[in-house]
Amino acid sequence: MMAASTDKPDKPADEIERSAERMRKSREAPPPSPMRGLGTFGMIGWSIAVPTVGGIFLGAWLDRVAPQAFSWTITLLFAGVILGAIIAWRWVVQEHGPD
Repeated sequence: MMAASTDKPDKPADEIERSAERMRKSREAPPPSPMRGLGTFGMIGWSIAVPTVGGIFLGAWLDRVAPQAFSWTITLLFAGVILGAIIAWRWVVQEHGPD
């Protein structure tokens, strides 16, 4: 005598189906690699470092060529940090996307 009912869904089959769906989704959209994170840190670092160092060199040159009551080096150092932060922020927003 068969007592199995066809009205009740089979739990193991549902679990297998959910597991297969998760596997399919992970194959279609894999998680970001650790190397991407390192690349992001590098990009942000260079985005801030290059304008800052450029500001220092330009400021040092201006201090010799056109001396003022204030220090061009310090002024342009801060300007470079601010510019670098803006560039890095825009890059992060662009990479993050519309999520």
